[in-house]
Amino acid sequence: MKHIYIIIIALFTLSFSFAQIPSNYYDSANGLSGFELKTQLKSIISNGHTARTYDQLYDGSGVSGSNGYVDTHSDVPVSSGNIYENDGTVLDFYSENPTGADPYNFTHNVDEGGNQNSEGDCYNREHLVPQSSFNSNYPMQSDIHHVIPTDCRVNNYRGSYPFGNVGSANLTSQNGSKRGTSAMPGYSGIVFEPIDEFKGDIARALLYFATRYESTVDGYTSFDMFNGTEDQVFFPWAIEVLLDWHNNVDPVDQRERDRNNAAYDFQGNANPFVDHPEYADMIWNPTSDTEAPTNPTNLTASNPTDNSITLSWTASSDNIGVISYDIYIDGTFAFSSGNTSAVATGLIAATNYCFTVKAKDAANNESGFSNQDCETTTDNGTIGGSDCLTETFENLDTSIGSYSTVSWIGDEGGTWTATDARTDQEINMTPAITIKDGVLTLPTTSGGIGALTVTTKRAFSGSDGTFNLNVNGTFVGTIAYSGTEQTITIPNINIENSVSIVIDDNSASDNRVIFDDLTYTCYTELSTDEFNTTKVKIHPNPIKNSLTVDLKSNTDTDIEIYDILGKRVFKKNISKTSHLNLQDLKTGIYIVRITQGNSTVTKKLVKQ
Repeated sequence: MKHIYIIIIALFTLSFSFAQIPSNYYDSANGLSGFELKTQLKSIISNGHTARTYDQLYDGSGVSGSNGYVDTHSDVPVSSGNIYENDGTVLDFYSENPTGADPYNFTHNVDEGGNQNSEGDCYNREHLVPQSSFNSNYPMQSDIHHVIPTDCRVNNYRGSYPFGNVGSANLTSQNGSKRGTSAMPGYSGIVFEPIDEFKGDIARALLYFATRYESTVDGYTSFDMFNGTEDQVFFPWAIEVLLDWHNNVDPVDQRERDRNNAAYDFQGNANPFVDHPEYADMIWNPTSDTEAPTNPTNLTASNPTDNSITLSWTASSDNIGVISYDIYIDGTFAFSSGNTSAVATGLIAATNYCFTVKAKDAANNESGFSNQDCETTTDNGTIGGSDCLTETFENLDTSIGSYSTVSWIGDEGGTWTATDARTDQEINMTPAITIKDGVLTLPTTSGGIGALTVTTKRAFSGSDGTFNLNVNGTFVGTIAYSGTEQTITIPNINIENSVSIVIDDNSASDNRVIFDDLTYTCYTELSTDEFNTTKVKIHPNPIKNSLTVDLKSNTDTDIEIYDILGKRVFKKNISKTSHLNLQDLKTGIYIVRITQGNSTVTKKLVKQ
């Protein structure tokens, strides 16, 4: 753990001793709404605001009655009870773990500034609205309502990126804050997403900035959340996510009220959206959103493989903005996407699937269904032969040159995570992931695993070694590496159904090892020469309660039934024509897998 020092006992009582914001502070705003309310709040919070120096943020040196960040951002009890560790350390939004031990801690006025090669090295001052947008002018540069203490390295990672919901992460901090491509329709760039615990704090700080600096904010358009106006200030996608974080994800709590009082002591003004959370909707969303998005159109299912189908559609429109799309497979909800394309994975070979899509906005208004489009997965598999997962690492942000936790969306969807990893090393001039003493976690797939293949190479100096390959928590083999590029295949793993794969336990923890072009085959058994649909029949179809399986011979046969997400819901061994009681299955679409020896066929089943 980073430096931990015992702070004087007074720290633990500071949060109880702050002056209160005057009871009549907001009286002149009564009865107003919309941008008229915003302008009046600007007047209220500008009067009495005393610009402090940049260094006074750290400790309030020279400010009567205030200790700066020591008062506003310390992990101490709040006036309504205890939260977090209450150890007097810096309360950093980018390292605090609200449900357990912090990954590291900082001590006020001891760990500020300095080296920032890794998380936990130091803390400094993070401008939630980048100071480059306002040319580092005062009072914006030292306004404690939007300039907060944060880990130096994570502050650097965030840079000047806007805040928003991340779809594909290219970097994840130790407390779960992440940077990556936007998951929000309306903005396709890189965004930074703090953990849920502090999303509301950051949203209210940005709303404060838009209000306090209303008369100049139209010139701060280098910040991608600002649209160049003095009234709206934010682009529609930006205000939508801020209001969601403010109202739904992280509403105002007592810790933040205490911090607002301490900020008032420091510079003489308050954040009105902490004292009156209702002001945010009264300004930016004065009427509730009841309008549903339009239906998505032009849905197309294409590029089938043995276990996946690619989907794309034309975006819906909405009076506020669409935030996500729900994908349905054969009429049953399967998963969501923040974009107008997706890949349905974990499908079964030689099976027809029909897709529809619905749009949702931030108020959970839901569109009707899109058009339906159907596609059939291919049937190219042999025993363990079809690829269940392929990863080229092309989606990595290749600028990460220090070892940290990295997350990204793989070639076929799903989240990959690597710890103690970097992304700036290559094999054959293509992106790859480099891991030191860390773990590579693959997304879970439902088609089982036959054999796994991956290319490895040790970067820099070191010795030859191995990583362990684990499937569903069980060790199944080792992946070798050396200073020479080599492609390793671990055959005959042969684990069926859902698999979760982890690569870990570097035999020489100082070695830095590059992984590239990772694939594994599904566990499938198909032999149409010996066993096909003419040798077994199931009826009726659709069914209500009982399914009859007719065999042409008295052969030992396994019957397995899977839902559309690949979860097995029924299994039985039979050796003659049998009647299966399926009354407990829910209404929907299922896949029946019928196996005799090393041969398997699949059929679609509808349960009414």
